[in-house]
Amino acid sequence: MARREARPPAQRAVRLTPLREQCVSCGERLWVAYHAQRTLMTFRGLVHLTLVVRRCRTPECVLYHVPYRAEEEGAWALPHGEFGLDIITVIGQLRYGEHRSIPEIHQRLVQRGVSIAQRTVTDLLERYEELVALHLADEQRLLERLTHQGQVILAIDGMQPDVGHEVLWVLRDCLSGEVLLARSLLSSTQKDLSALLGEVTEALPVPIRGVISDGQKTIRKAVAKLLPGVPHQLCQFHYLREAAKPIFEADRHAKAQLKQQVRGVRPIERALEGQQDEQSQAMHGYCLAVRSALTDDGRPPLGASGLKLHDRLTQISDSLARVEEKRGTCLLN
Repeated sequence: MARREARPPAQRAVRLTPLREQCVSCGERLWVAYHAQRTLMTFRGLVHLTLVVRRCRTPECVLYHVPYRAEEEGAWALPHGEFGLDIITVIGQLRYGEHRSIPEIHQRLVQRGVSIAQRTVTDLLERYEELVALHLADEQRLLERLTHQGQVILAIDGMQPDVGHEVLWVLRDCLSGEVLLARSLLSSTQKDLSALLGEVTEALPVPIRGVISDGQKTIRKAVAKLLPGVPHQLCQFHYLREAAKPIFEADRHAKAQLKQQVRGVRPIERALEGQQDEQSQAMHGYCLAVRSALTDDGRPPLGASGLKLHDRLTQISDSLARVEEKRGTCLLN
């Protein structure tokens, strides 16, 4: 949806000038050609950037009339973007670090004074994912980091979204947290996994000092063949998950019972469509809170989703009780 009103004036004005004054190709002086203007939304408010753009004026140069912008511009925002990198970073952290939904992220940003549409949050989340993918694809940076730490503790695991589909095998370094290789395989035989281990071993600039995986036999045989003498530890998370399975089943049952008690949110939202009064907006906010609580799953075995849902619904119920006590009438009646 297009913006319906103009942005307010920026609270800050920043001038960015290129550090380089000589052309990288011919060595001649770069002359100021024009000034570009950008307005960015950041957590510190609107910022108006004035960008000094230089050009080479030597006709024989291969960079003749090619604009040279300030190096610092890339630290503020992505090209053509209207929101700063600080906002994109927080959106990614809320989504993948705290597993917040898009409406929740939008609400958190609005609470911090960021004027942004919910649809824009989705777009910025995609930009965040592109930045992460670009970061992981930087092989030179990865090799330098691994060389500096001197060793690798290799973790290998396979993820299969649906039965009968390809398995995505991910090989990751536990010390740096970097993904070394990710590939989909139709089968998980010892031969296939040995090929993956061999590819990673040949590409690494440092030795593998240890391996962590689950108890799958093909993995254990492939590690024993390709990395003889390297300690191989079975993943403690899998042990913990198996030990917590009875608790997990009880928690899942409790969550199903809780969901049955809060059905009927959608009819209330339909009844509130088009109403802009304060009470309707408050009721709509409670509906969003309930919907968010229902879709925000935990991460078993360490995060019990049933207990998490119970805690959030209790907070919503307590809030409604305080409103009813204060105003004498519950907003949802």
